[in-house]
Amino acid sequence: MQMEPKEKIKLAVLDMYDAEPNQGMRCIFDIVGRFQDEISFTVFDVRGKNELPAIGDFDIYISTGGPGNPLEGNGEWDTAYYRFIDTLWNWNKENANKKHLLLICHSFQMACKHFGLAEITKRKSTSFGVMRIPKTIDGLEDPLFEGLPQPFYAVDSRDYQVVQPRLNKFKQKGASIIALEKIRSHLEYERAIMAVRFSKEVVGTQFHPEADPISFMNHLKKPEVKEKIIQLKGKARYRTMLEYLMDEDKIYKTNETLIPNFLRNALDDVLRYQQAFSH
Repeated sequence: MQMEPKEKIKLAVLDMYDAEPNQGMRCIFDIVGRFQDEISFTVFDVRGKNELPAIGDFDIYISTGGPGNPLEGNGEWDTAYYRFIDTLWNWNKENANKKHLLLICHSFQMACKHFGLAEITKRKSTSFGVMRIPKTIDGLEDPLFEGLPQPFYAVDSRDYQVVQPRLNKFKQKGASIIALEKIRSHLEYERAIMAVRFSKEVVGTQFHPEADPISFMNHLKKPEVKEKIIQLKGKARYRTMLEYLMDEDKIYKTNETLIPNFLRNALDDVLRYQQAFSH
């Protein structure tokens, strides 16, 4: 029997962009809008206004990407953000009505740092474009990636990376690596972690699952962006990026699958709880 919510499930979007112009928020709004009959959402400006939701007020959380060094904050918003993560984690340990959290890019890096799961380092050069991302053995069975091929494709944009996993910390937390950077031929380069399942309810990605092919295509075609990519990667790589964006089995597939998977799984869990305790 299909479960129907008594009222809309509440989602909090934690905006980590610090007022920097971006397409990420628009893309997230577009995806969440596909669930408008079931979900209502509120945006919190974490870095600009030090806004954070009360854990008890929402069921689902999406924490966005953002600019800058994930190892630095102003001592206020970052401290409050880490406290929020701890509060959510402890809530899930102590309560039956679990809170679900998706961490994207900058947020993902901060969470990995906070939990001591790995090192966060600056890359030798910016990673930017459409990337092929292999799932790990754990990732092959992870519900976040259900319906995505092996490997899948996603938009990647980062100056920092999560590397050198501390496997003992992963074991202590019950966390697992579910996606890795593709193997690069230069042996001196470390292979970055691209996604982590922190717990059943908390998951994070280094890449941008919200990325919309059309908006990213328009961004790549800006003269200054096009010139920069060609200088860094060459014309062939630039053309390949454009081809990947047009391929329905690549970025379109990820955009239509990954965050919707997260939201559907979270909704199902919340509705199961509501049904169990409604009598």
